[in-house]
Amino acid sequence: MEKKSLTALVRNQLQIAGSASSGRSAQTVYGGHEHVLRQTIIALNAGFVLDEHENPGEATLYVLKGRVRLLSEGETWEGSAGDLLIIPQARHSVEAVEDSAVLLTVAKTDRQG
Repeated sequence: MEKKSLTALVRNQLQIAGSASSGRSAQTVYGGHEHVLRQTIIALNAGFVLDEHENPGEATLYVLKGRVRLLSEGETWEGSAGDLLIIPQARHSVEAVEDSAVLLTVAKTDRQG
């Protein structure tokens, strides 16, 4: 068994994002390319956006700190600390309303069939 402090990881990733020209930072905390499930902490400075991209499988965003907006196909969902946003199976983007950190959980699906 392995234990990780999300609080410490959030603090670290927000610090890195704060000094990055991109206004963001990310760290995979579980899984990876060889796993079906992947969990990644993403930190975004206020006003920065993860540009529109495809959804690689079933995915959720758990807001750990701050407030974010999830935008997809003309719809907008706002989440603040403690909220779980279900990412639609469509192109989407994420915007930080304030300095924020989210836990992205993705279960890759086989799109070949």
